[in-house]
Amino acid sequence: MFKRGVLLLCGLTPFLTAAGPAIQLSVDASDIARRILHAKETVPVAAGTVQLAYPKWIPGEHAPTGPVTDVVGLKIMGGGKTLIWRRDPVELFIVAVEVPAGVTSIDVVFDFLVPPDASGFTSGASATSQLGLMSWNQVLMYPAGTPSDQLDLNTTLKVPRGWRYGTALPIARETGDTIEFQQASLTTVVDSPVIMGANFKSIDLSPGDKTPHYLNIAADSPAALEISQDKVDKIKNLVKESGAMYGSRHYRDYHFLLTLSDHVAHFGLEHHESSDDRVAEKTLTDDTLWRNEGSLLPHEMTHSWNGKFRRPAGLATGDYEKPMDGGLLWVYEGLTNYLGEVLAARSGIWTAEQYRENLANEAAELDNTPGRDWRPLADTATAAQLLYDSRADGSSYRRNVDFYPEGSLIWLEADTLIRRESKGQRSLDTFVQSFHGGAGGKPELKPYTADELYAALNAVQPYDWRGFFEQRVYRIQARAPLGGIAAGGWRLVYKDQPSEMFKASETAHKGVDVRYSMGLALSEQGDVMDVVPGSPAERGGMVAGAKVLAVGGRQFSSEMMRAAIKDAKGGSAPIELITKDGDIYKTFRVDCHTGERYPDLERVAGQADLMGEITRAHAK
Repeated sequence: MFKRGVLLLCGLTPFLTAAGPAIQLSVDASDIARRILHAKETVPVAAGTVQLAYPKWIPGEHAPTGPVTDVVGLKIMGGGKTLIWRRDPVELFIVAVEVPAGVTSIDVVFDFLVPPDASGFTSGASATSQLGLMSWNQVLMYPAGTPSDQLDLNTTLKVPRGWRYGTALPIARETGDTIEFQQASLTTVVDSPVIMGANFKSIDLSPGDKTPHYLNIAADSPAALEISQDKVDKIKNLVKESGAMYGSRHYRDYHFLLTLSDHVAHFGLEHHESSDDRVAEKTLTDDTLWRNEGSLLPHEMTHSWNGKFRRPAGLATGDYEKPMDGGLLWVYEGLTNYLGEVLAARSGIWTAEQYRENLANEAAELDNTPGRDWRPLADTATAAQLLYDSRADGSSYRRNVDFYPEGSLIWLEADTLIRRESKGQRSLDTFVQSFHGGAGGKPELKPYTADELYAALNAVQPYDWRGFFEQRVYRIQARAPLGGIAAGGWRLVYKDQPSEMFKASETAHKGVDVRYSMGLALSEQGDVMDVVPGSPAERGGMVAGAKVLAVGGRQFSSEMMRAAIKDAKGGSAPIELITKDGDIYKTFRVDCHTGERYPDLERVAGQADLMGEITRAHAK
């Protein structure tokens, strides 16, 4: 995604056979177009009090985001009778039921209401009349306190008539619209979502290879499925480049589960053998949207190695009720952000120039974040479960989940440092192959601590790695860590014309970004999303939550706003903005005389272009 003592390590032995009988889980998704899933479980039990848990802490989401409020119609039956259940008054994801003597299994039946319009991950919108993405954690309960590796499930799924589907969960057989899956651990089932749709396409990305890779696409329209051969070839390149980067594959096969819709939550969520990638409907046919989402598939695929195979010990909990410790998300997500962007360039999804332009956008945003004056990067990781859902207003002062983009800067610097200290003999690729490599061939989990991470880096290139990360991650840093850009042969500059990637980001997010001149982030309609502290807009009294109606006496538009900033350059007259805040109209006069300012990277003469070496294709 883009997304905690003695541990029972979830996923450590994902193919461990449970000692007891398997849970039988049957899901009827034939009503998913109406946003309803029907679930029925048969759970082996013993007489007495039985506690059933609904998954709360979802791997990859780094927060207690299990959508328990959308569980309805819950009934529990045993011995031919309906049993009374009671919710735990403290642990609200757990219910208790008294099982009579002689009863060896109970039936658990409920419906899940798929949200129609909501942000979030598995708690967000995931179905339309034409498609659906089902996450198994939505439709199951399990014996509380039992490690997920020690529970086996036999699962079946009924999809809507005529719909096709894709999943990494191994299939036993199909009968009509019903799929019966091979028995698997609860860990594996929850880690294997299913995409389905009336408009569906499956593309073999590695024909003839020992390890298969597939692109499974469900879309709201047949036209949205029309991916060009050039884009297919670049995703095939991604498969090759990931193999070259990591040196092994820790999965049996891999599925990109790509949802194309304007009516589902947009995000990427990692799984060991697949990724749940949800983007706008026209992403494959609109080059601007494609460009803006260029690092999504590489990012989520990278998580198969960095996040699923190697995972911080604090995030490797034994079941879905134990709280997670996100303190090392700057590795889990930050390193993934860096490697995903590098893979986007190496595979050709981005050009080297687009990679640099994207990096400039990240660097500028972080270098103009007043929240750096009080909040270290490490705290954005520890507090991630709060920050993921934080509001847009105040984000520059509050800080957001900055370990993603700042991870790109920090790990770029680590990469250039290894190259410099080893005189070009080693790089971060060397570390990645050592730390994330191994025999491969099947999913497994190897947790690590910060000490183990530093030791692994030191084995590749002797250096004070603890001190390196202590300075950049755990201490207050008023300025963004731009050392990797400089060591790579480039520098951050501001120009009066937006780069291609800057324009792509604005278009995709439907925004107007004038933070580096006036200090405002706005929507296309003029809604003030954020006001940067210390900026001309903040000094002029502007407030987030208001709406800009007019600029210089003319109706607001992005063009009018940019023209006003351009015209005010070097002058003394303020820019006049008329706003509406609730039912109050106000006029603000903002002294902004820098002209337009947009981030970019500029080559430093006389220095080696290490960034060019990092982003060139590596697969043979």
